[in-house]
Amino acid sequence: MNFQRGRVREEPEINLIPMIDVLLLILIFMLVTTTYAKFAELQINLPQASGEASSAPSNQLNVAVDATGRYAINSNTTVFNGVASLSDALRKAAGEQKDPTIIINADAKATHQSVINIMEAARMAGYGKITFTTQKQGQ
Repeated sequence: MNFQRGRVREEPEINLIPMIDVLLLILIFMLVTTTYAKFAELQINLPQASGEASSAPSNQLNVAVDATGRYAINSNTTVFNGVASLSDALRKAAGEQKDPTIIINADAKATHQSVINIMEAARMAGYGKITFTTQKQGQ
C-alpha cells in the first residue's frame, strides 16, 4: 500500500564543493610541510692530506692521467686502447718487480672512469698495492 501517491521522491545528490575544499586543504598542507632537497647545491668537502713525503722505494710505478684522458707510466706516455692494454703496459714497466706499489697521479679534472681504468688494470696485472698522491692545501 502506497500512501504517498503523487508525492515526488527526492533524489540523493553528492555535493562536490566540500570535497574539493578538503582536497585543497590537504594539498596546501603537503606543500607547506614538504622539504625539497637541492642536489645542485650539494657542498662536498674533500679530504686534505698533510704529512711528510715518503722516501721513494724502488718498487713503485707512477701512473699519471690528465684531464684529456692521456695516461703515462713512469713519465712515459702510454696509448690507452683498453684496460687490458694498460695492464700489459703496467707489467712491462714493472719488469722483474714483485707486486710494485701503483701510485696514481690524477689531474683534478680527470674523469673518475680514467682512475677506475688504472685500478682495474692494476688488478688484472696482479698488483694489489694502490695509492693516490695528494697535494698540500695552497699549492
